[in-house]
Amino acid sequence: MKTQPLRAPAASARGGIPAFEVMRVIDAVVARRQLGLPVFDLSAGQPSTPAPARVREAAARAVGAERLGYTNALGIPALRAAIAGHYLRTDALDVPAGSVAVTTGSSGGFLLAFLAAFDPGDTVVMARPGYPAYRNMLVALGCNVLELACGAHTRFQPSVAQLDALPVAPQGLVLASPANPTGTMVTPDELAAITGWCDSNGVRLVSDEIYHGITYTEPAASAWRYSRNAIVVNSFSKYFSMTGWRAGWLLVPDELLDAVDRLAGNFTICPPALSQVAALAAFDAYEELDANVLRYKDTRDLLLRRLPAIGVDRLAPADGAFYIYADVSRWTDDSLGFAARLLAETGVAVAPGVDFDPLDGGRFIRMCFAGDAAEIDRAVDLLGDWLAALPS
Repeated sequence: MKTQPLRAPAASARGGIPAFEVMRVIDAVVARRQLGLPVFDLSAGQPSTPAPARVREAAARAVGAERLGYTNALGIPALRAAIAGHYLRTDALDVPAGSVAVTTGSSGGFLLAFLAAFDPGDTVVMARPGYPAYRNMLVALGCNVLELACGAHTRFQPSVAQLDALPVAPQGLVLASPANPTGTMVTPDELAAITGWCDSNGVRLVSDEIYHGITYTEPAASAWRYSRNAIVVNSFSKYFSMTGWRAGWLLVPDELLDAVDRLAGNFTICPPALSQVAALAAFDAYEELDANVLRYKDTRDLLLRRLPAIGVDRLAPADGAFYIYADVSRWTDDSLGFAARLLAETGVAVAPGVDFDPLDGGRFIRMCFAGDAAEIDRAVDLLGDWLAALPS
């Protein structure tokens, strides 16, 4: 009797979440560079500067002198204390070191936050456009995601009026201020109102604060100024210029600390030990880091000045972070194809809006201004010439 060969099992349904398209743009950028072709990269959402000098020096010392074994699941005590001290310095907030959980980047932080706070079947609200990993991670965990349409009429941020209009209060709300991809912020009064709404309705707020420190209009307020029921997510990636080090943190409400500790120990054992030791030195580098923000302000102003001159004049307010979210519906409703053609024909790389908004994102692109000013200026020249040749 002949037996049929066994077929390999299919991938899980949760593995079928949408791709993060900007990562594919980055792959195309790398391939283009390997061919020796010019690239003007406005796609990747990361600083172009290395980690602060003191961080790199601390890492070198640690590699030579320390064993770098496992650490506490929630991070080494010295780093948790230093993060708490950072809030006292920047926000005048008294944060107990015991409420800080160091994570494997903010991505690891979101995973722990979502697992600790929500169960399969729970509904979590987020803004559209918004960072796609919120949506995709929550869906993979079995949660229902409800996206609020937040366009120019709401400055691309959710409002209490929109939350009040929901037929049933959800279990969670993800709020980002400054936001990716738009760079917009909620005001302190708006943040107070949103945290108050969440507390009154038994909704767990997850506050994405990874772009705190990179603002141009006013400092960003932390949700913990108004409610200790919120989970705050932050990172060493953006302001601290340490994307590849994969170090972030949470501020965790008391009732969730044990759950986060259990999950962290099982999922990752601990955050990267070398990154934790090195990150301690980041809090001695404010002068260098603030100089980076001043440079971002210059490149932001360059784009806000030059883009309208080439016809790209419908832009989200770039209050913080290092992004311009631009309406390009004059030329396309297919931002994925638009971005691919732009890169192939000019070398200018941008992120397609469909990453951030699956319904209306075909009309938008995101441009990162964390790079070199001369390269960004040249990218606008090339973009302008390319757009001028397109039918509109």
